[in-house]
This record gives sequence, structure tokens and C-alpha cells, in this order.
Amino acid sequence: MQDLILRISKALVDYPEQVSVKAIDGDNTCVLELKVAKVDIGKVIGKQGRTAHSIRTILNAAAAKTKKRVVLEIVE
Repeated sequence: MQDLILRISKALVDYPEQVSVKAIDGDNTCVLELKVAKVDIGKVIGKQGRTAHSIRTILNAAAAKTKKRVVLEIVE
């Protein structure tokens, strides 16, 4: 899951070297924290959150195989 988010995020931003993904695993859920450069936050979120929503949709489809709930948090 981390590699998927990392690859998608690096393709969207201007500073791909500052992209990092941290996974926090729980029993039934996994929280992925995505950190990007401050100037790239808008590109990852998109207009009205559409890009972030699309990334979360892809992530949930990929997580269906593992039968775990995956949450994506975009942090500064």
C-alpha cells in the first residue's frame, strides 16, 4: 500500500524527493500518513479534494484484497 501511494504522489508533485509515506498498523485498520512539501499540498489534495478522494478510492480498492480498512491522511 505504501508503494502505491508513494508512486502516485511522486507523479503529482514538483518535489518528489520530499514525499514520504508512514504506515501505522492496527488490528483492523492501517493509517497511511502522506507528507509532501508545503507547496505541493494543493496538488495532492486537488480542487475541492477531488484528487485526494480519487487516491483514497484507489487505495480502498487495493485494500479490499487484504480485508483491512486503510485510511489516508495528508499531513504537512
